[in-house]
Amino acid sequence: MLTEDGKHLYVSYDEYHNLIEKLAIKIYQSDWEFDTILCLARGGLRPGDILSRIFDKPLAIMSTSSYRSDAGTVQGNLDIARFITTPKGEIAGKVLLVDDLADSGHTLKSVVNQLKSNYAPITELRSAVIWNKALSTFTPDYSVEFLPTNPWIHQPFEGYDKLRPAQLIEKWRI
Repeated sequence: MLTEDGKHLYVSYDEYHNLIEKLAIKIYQSDWEFDTILCLARGGLRPGDILSRIFDKPLAIMSTSSYRSDAGTVQGNLDIARFITTPKGEIAGKVLLVDDLADSGHTLKSVVNQLKSNYAPITELRSAVIWNKALSTFTPDYSVEFLPTNPWIHQPFEGYDKLRPAQLIEKWRI
């Protein structure tokens, strides 16, 4: 649900999963055949996992991190892992790069440049996100929602960002 001022978008688990299914439909309807899904951890893990199951394709993972301060609301320096975890040895062929959103576009643009420079076995690369913000400098090949007001997206699992094991023990005491 988008707030009246357009500054915040609150997403339930059901909405989140529905959007991933709509993303799968868009990819499928493009008739593009790909070999592997490469998701960007952490944001792309959930969509990547679901798309990997729907398309029955192997899931590779590349870790990136840029949101560190204030419970993940302030963007910091971008860190991109030097290695990709994949069940098929080296990542190759046609690759679908998956993340949750194109926010500033900095992460996706940097990862695409790194993949094109350092992974010659990738013959074709396309990108897919759930949300594409208007301020993004990167335009993904596939997206479900375009967000012209660039709201902060409150995803359903963000409550875990501040939850610690001791709090779980307290919560589940019988």
